[in-house]
Amino acid sequence: MQNYKPFLSYTQQLDKLENDKNLIIANRAYAETMLKRIGYFALISGYKNLFRNPTTKKYKDGTAFEEIVALYKFDEGLRELFLKYMLQIEQTMRSLLSYYFSRQHGNQQSRYLTRTNYDQNPRKANDLNRLLNELGDIALKSKSYDYITYQRKKYGNIPIWALVKVLTFGNISKMYHCFPQRMQAEVSKNFEKVNEKELMQYLRVLTKFRNVCAHNDRLFSFVTKDDIPDTALHFKLNIAKKGN
Repeated sequence: MQNYKPFLSYTQQLDKLENDKNLIIANRAYAETMLKRIGYFALISGYKNLFRNPTTKKYKDGTAFEEIVALYKFDEGLRELFLKYMLQIEQTMRSLLSYYFSRQHGNQQSRYLTRTNYDQNPRKANDLNRLLNELGDIALKSKSYDYITYQRKKYGNIPIWALVKVLTFGNISKMYHCFPQRMQAEVSKNFEKVNEKELMQYLRVLTKFRNVCAHNDRLFSFVTKDDIPDTALHFKLNIAKKGN
């Protein structure tokens, strides 16, 4: 039998933090409001590490509840800032992918659902299978978006410029990954000093950070194992080119 944590009321949660975890709670009404608004797991479990003694598992002497909330709010602002600019990149990628694909193959949905219009590298076969399944579900079945349903009923065709609007950042990254190398190069030329391989590296990293922001997870300490290219910023800011 697994040990499940028992339900605790807001009052009991505060009692535990104060009496068992050595956390100072000067204003219990404010603390309860924050727990209601954010949740114990998202706030306390998510942001405790900077304030906690790793040996005793209790908060360091003098740590106040308000400090944890302040760190959460800092991270919340950081997520909003990151997401603002990642959404701009996401929209640009939607536009570029649809433009260069339709210029090469046209706007018929059969074209973006045709395997041979993508990179035939066997190492990308699984990614391409998943991509085609996801594109097919949207084009042929989805009823979640009025403009997709309208295009299907009116014209019997979902053009790629409509399709990309509903793709996730992950799907956009996957579509670019499955583009033939020549089309990848056409897209990457729109970003100064970024080649097609580097753009793929950026997209992998951005997808993970975008998901962190979108799901309201902890961002300030988030780490991904994906590499980013060596750029001019590494030199200007003295960022290590290898390791962590």
